Order: sequence, then C-alpha cells, then structure tokens
Amino acid sequence: MSKIKILSLAALSIALIFGCKEEKKSKSLGPINPETIKQHLAVLADDSLQGRRPFTVGETKTVNYISLALKTAGVEPGNNGNYIQKVPMVEITSTPSEKMEITGGKEKLEFKAVDDFVAFTRREQDTIQLKNSPLVFAGFGIVAPEFNWNDYKNLDVKGKTVVVLISDPGFNAKDKMYFRGDTMTYYGRWMYKYEEAARQGAAGVIIIHQTEPASYGWSVITNSNTGARLYLQAADKHKSRCKLEGWMTEQAATKLLANAGIAGDIREYARRKDFKAVPLNQKVTVTLNNKYKYSTSQNVIGIIKGSKRPEETVIYSAHWDHFGIGPKVNGDSIYNGAVDNASGVAAMLSIAKAFQESTEKPERSIVFLAVTGEEQGLLGSEYYALNPIYPLNKTVANLNMDALGFYGETKDISIKGKGQNEVEDYIISLLKDNNLEAVGDTRPSAGSYYRSDHFNFAKVGVPAIDIVNGFNSKEHGAKWGQEQRLGYNEKHYHQPSDAYSPQMNTKGFAQIANILFTVGYKLSNETTFPQWKAGSEFKAARDKSMEK
Repeated sequence: MSKIKILSLAALSIALIFGCKEEKKSKSLGPINPETIKQHLAVLADDSLQGRRPFTVGETKTVNYISLALKTAGVEPGNNGNYIQKVPMVEITSTPSEKMEITGGKEKLEFKAVDDFVAFTRREQDTIQLKNSPLVFAGFGIVAPEFNWNDYKNLDVKGKTVVVLISDPGFNAKDKMYFRGDTMTYYGRWMYKYEEAARQGAAGVIIIHQTEPASYGWSVITNSNTGARLYLQAADKHKSRCKLEGWMTEQAATKLLANAGIAGDIREYARRKDFKAVPLNQKVTVTLNNKYKYSTSQNVIGIIKGSKRPEETVIYSAHWDHFGIGPKVNGDSIYNGAVDNASGVAAMLSIAKAFQESTEKPERSIVFLAVTGEEQGLLGSEYYALNPIYPLNKTVANLNMDALGFYGETKDISIKGKGQNEVEDYIISLLKDNNLEAVGDTRPSAGSYYRSDHFNFAKVGVPAIDIVNGFNSKEHGAKWGQEQRLGYNEKHYHQPSDAYSPQMNTKGFAQIANILFTVGYKLSNETTFPQWKAGSEFKAARDKSMEK
C-alpha cells in the first residue's frame, strides 16, 4: 500500500471518530499498529541497554535511541534546538548497619537489614546515625484537614522516629465514609508519609509494609530501596528531610508493637477517630554509611509545532528508566522493564510518528517527553514541572503512558483517577463510539493516579490522564485478563522477568496508543482548555495558573 493511501486512511479514521454521524461504528481507533510498537520495544528492553538505569551506559544508549527515533520520525528538538533537558541529580548509596537495635521494651529486639527492614537517607553526608531515638507509633502518619484527620495532633516528634502504616484509613474500612473508601488518596502514598514526617520535624520515619494495602510484596520494597537511590539536587542538600527514611516488614512491626503492649489489628486501631499517637517506650539505634555522587540525568523532549496556535501544547509523556542491573533472580540480573515502561515509550514514539505522518497537521503543538527517574520517585517529571520548557498555563493536557496491557486488546479501558478532569470525557466519548467500556482504576486501593508521571503535571494544575488496558480480554475474557494482570503484579513487577520476547502481544499497547493519539489530535485542534472537575484537589492550582 502506498504511503499516500496509508495517510489517507489515518485521516479517514480520525474523521469517522469525531466528524461523521454514520451509524456504523469505527473499526479502527487510529493508525498505529502493534508491530511498530514491538520494533521499539525490542530495542528498549534489550539486555544491551542494561535495564535503563540513570547514570549508566544504559541511560546513554536509551537517550540516544529515543532522540534518534524522534529525529527519524521528523519530530523537532523540543528544548531550544536540543532533544535533551538536563536533570541534576544526586545518587546516594546508603548501607545500613546489619542490625537495627530496639531497646527499652519488654525485651531487646534486633531486626536484620533487608530481611526485616530497609533504610536510606536523602541527606548528603557520610554517616547518619539514629542513636536511642524514641519510637512513636503515629498511625497512618497523616494530616488531612479536609478529612478532619491529624495523626500528629498535640505530638512533638522532634528527635524521634515515627512508625506509620502504609495507605490511608479508607482501605478496607467497614465505614466507607473514611477518606475515599478503598480508593487511595495521596495521603496513603509513601512519598507523602516521608514528606509529612519531615514537616513535623521527625528524625526518622519507618513505614510498616503490608502487601495488600501497599499493592506489592516485600521483594518490591527491597529491590526499589536498597543500593543506590536517586534524588533531585537540593540547595540544602536535603537537610530538611528526616535523617532516615525506611520500611519495616509487617512481621517485624508486629514484634515491635507487641513489645509495647499493642496487639491485634493495628489498622483498625489506627483508624479509630479518637486515635492518638502512641509512644512505644522503646528506642531505635541504626547507622547509615553513605556514598554519594553528583551527576546529570536527561529527559528527552521533541515537538511538532502547531500550525495555528504553536504556543499551546499537548504533552505526551512516558518514563524511559528502570532499575538497571540488580540482584539475580533465577540467574537473571538485568531488570529490563519491558512492560514497565518500555511499553509506554514505544507507544509514545509510535504516536509521534503518527502525528508527523498525518495529512492535517495539529493546530496546537504536540510535545513528546520521555522522562528519567520515575522509578526513583517521579524525578524527571517533577523536574520538568518545576522547570517547564513550555508555559504550564498554555499546556492543554498531559497524556501519560506507563505499564500498558501486555495481554492484548481489552473491551474495557481503565482511567486512573476517574472523575478528576475533563480529558477523560474525550476518552469516554471515543470509547463509547467504539463499543468499549470506560472503567475506573482496576485496583483503586493502589493509588495509581499518584504513582506515575502524570501526577507531577496534576500537582501544578495541568489536566493529566493515564489510561491502561482493563481486564476484559477481547480474545479470552475477563477472568483470563485479570489472571494475567494479577500474575504480572505478583511475579514480574520490578523483577528481571519483566522482559521482552518476540511472542509478546503488543495489540493492547497499540490500543492505548491509538486512543491517546486520537484524543490528543482532537485536543490539538480545539481552542478551549479542558478543566478539572469540581471537588478535584488539583483544580485550585489550575485556576491560579490561568490567571497569569
């Protein structure tokens, strides 16, 4: 088929979806095919990229590939003639003492590093020590005025170490009036708990890990939080943060609390409206020996300039990084991250090519942003949000892609944070026209809306969306699809087994890519700006930015 015919079909597809009133449903969501995505995926998840960890040869190869792919597709450099936005970071390798000592309780306790706890620091100094730091159980570690909740009320934690639960009071609560029920709020995320403990002046903060409310097992904690960790550079060298941040297994926490006379369901205990933080009458001693180095990682950015309103942008994003080379599992030490997130980058590159080949060019500019450091705490997108290349009040929307469905096309599409902003209305309309169902988070308790790069755009007011395939497989049904997704979460998420194979089903990747391409195309040719919906915690930031 000639290139002219292919482009004509792509334009016809868009017209069918948004312009025609034919009764017949569109058979194609867009022009992107699974094989194009697979070609990018095979490179991005190859062993030669060494797991795409920032500050490694893998980063250099990954960034070069993405830049070249954008250039080959005819996408211009997005940062003043350059494809690169430099992201200053510090890499800190914290090695905790082999044992964490707990004294003062009924008996002396010793917890073993990695097996029972992980500990690290953001502070850039050679040695960090908590010596006989008083321990306090601070429930969920949350201060949320809108929910009339304050676990730190009348509590002085300066010099002390707080022990807190993962998630928020709504998880598995019998009373669904607690917070948002099983839909996690930002208050349930580990990032928030570390931030709040620092605001309260705590010396240390340790989160109790529980698999169900965390939505991942202890192996994910150890893989993500041992060895070198990356942070954005800070003028105060992170001295405003707690000396020590960390996690503790539920088994270790049970022993710790029992040693203070606290037993039973600790979540139920902390969920009580009359809960008050409990001094554990025990002290913790643990040392961190640190090595740190300063370097610069890279976001990759390209742009297709709008034909009429080039100053207004629609931003597609996907994180290129993963965990690099780590502990061996079944003989494999390369954490390739094929699904997480070579899938999103491959989809984004395919979208870029589709835009460039469209016969009708977008009236607004289309930006493609491959960000670094997502696995280390959404660092690359945070840096862009704080140092935007394109004005945030002229940024129409952010369309993010992360860990797409590897099990083929689905009849349902999951909109993370469903109910937040009007971008989802475009998606829902498109899905309806194609006999697809729009559903909310497939795991609302996991707090998915706060776990990928779109969140940093949301925080600064840009309407942001992240969608993935649902469970209801077109070929094999809902039960099979759910088994595939849950199996990935339990066995392959953040593991070396998240790897590419030529047999990989990329139809689901293409399904999401085509939906976001078509929605982005429509947004690019409008003059209005989608808004946050009433009640969204991000609406105020957008309203303020639009006043400028």
